Amino acid sequence: MSKQNSGIQTRHRAETRERIEQAAERVFADYGYVGASFSRIAAQADLPKSNIVYYYKTKEHLYRTVVENIFNVWREAADVLAPEHDPLTALGGYIETKLDLARTRPYGSKVWANEIIQRAPVVQDYLEGELRQWTNDRIAVIDFWIAQKQIRPVSARHLLYAIWATTQHYADFTHQIRTLNNDLELTDTQWEETKRSLREILLEGVRL
Repeated sequence: MSKQNSGIQTRHRAETRERIEQAAERVFADYGYVGASFSRIAAQADLPKSNIVYYYKTKEHLYRTVVENIFNVWREAADVLAPEHDPLTALGGYIETKLDLARTRPYGSKVWANEIIQRAPVVQDYLEGELRQWTNDRIAVIDFWIAQKQIRPVSARHLLYAIWATTQHYADFTHQIRTLNNDLELTDTQWEETKRSLREILLEGVRL
C-alpha cells in the first residue's frame, strides 16, 4: 500500500471515529447511558451499526471515550490557569472559553452532568484519578496567586466550582434559557453580553 493510500485511510478512519463520537455525545445526552444504544448512535451518525461495533467493542468503551473527550476539552481550556499568567486575565479567559464550549459542545456537558447526578456509576474511577489531580493542580495555581497577593484570599476550590456551575448552566439548561428568552436561541450579541457580565460578576469576587 502506498503512503498516499495509507494516509487517506488513516484520515478516513479518524473522520469516521469523530463522526461516531459526535453522534454518541448527543445520544448519550438525550437518552442517558442506559437508554442509549449502538442502533440509536448509528442512526444519529447515519452510519451502519457495524461501523460503531468495529471501532468501539462495547457501549461502555464509547461512553468513556465521550466523557474523556469533553474532559480533555475543558482541561485544555484551563491551560491558561498557570502561575506565570496574570490571574484576572487568565480567569477571565477561562470563563469565556467555558461559555464558548457551553454553546458549541452542550451535549458533552449534559453527558457529564447526567453521569455525576447518577453518582458516576460508569466513570467514578476517572473522577477519583484524573479529575481529582487536575482540580488540585488548578487549586495550587490559584493559591499561588493569592500568596503573591495578586487576588483576594478566597477559597480556590469554591471559585472553581462557581465558574463550572455558572458556565455549564448555559449548556445543561438550554431549554430553560431559551424559554426565558422568549423561546429564542441566544443571539451572538446576547452571548457576548453573557460573557462580559459573567466575567464582571465572577472576577469582582477575587479582584483586590
